[in-house]
Amino acid sequence: MTAKLARRLALLPLFASLPAIADEIGCVTTTWKMVGANDRICVYAFDDPRVAGVTCHISQARTGGVKGSFGLAEDPSQFSLACRQVGPITLPAKLPRDETVFSDSTSLIFKDTKVARLFDEKRNVLVYVAVSRRVIEGVPANALSTVPVAPWEAR
Repeated sequence: MTAKLARRLALLPLFASLPAIADEIGCVTTTWKMVGANDRICVYAFDDPRVAGVTCHISQARTGGVKGSFGLAEDPSQFSLACRQVGPITLPAKLPRDETVFSDSTSLIFKDTKVARLFDEKRNVLVYVAVSRRVIEGVPANALSTVPVAPWEAR
C-alpha cells in the first residue's frame, strides 16, 4: 500500500462523521414575485450518514424576490421534518449521544438549520430534531421526528 493511499484511508472516518448532503426533491411556489424568484417551500432528502437504513425529508421556506435570487435573503425559520426507516437499520458500535446529521445555511452568514440525531436507548428509538440556529441569538423554531429501531422485513 502506498503512503498516499494510507493517508486517504486514514481520513475516511472524518468524512463519515460529516453532516449529510441533501438531494433536492422539488419546490412549490407559495408567493409569486413580479421581480426575482418566487417565495417557495423546498423539500430535500438525506440519509443519516452513520445509521444505515434511515432517510429524512426536510421542507424549508425559501425567500424569493431580488435578494432571494442572489442568495442574499434570510430565509424564515419555517421547516418540517420527517424521518423513516427505509431499510435494515444498522447502529454503529459507538453512536454519539448527540450528533449533527444535516446542516443548511438559511442566510448569507448568520443563520442555519441543523438536524441532530439523539438516541433514546430506553425505548430503542432514534430521535431527529431540526432547529434553526443564529450566530448571535438562537431561534426557538424546531421540528421533531422519531424512528424506532426495528427489524426490517424484506418486501
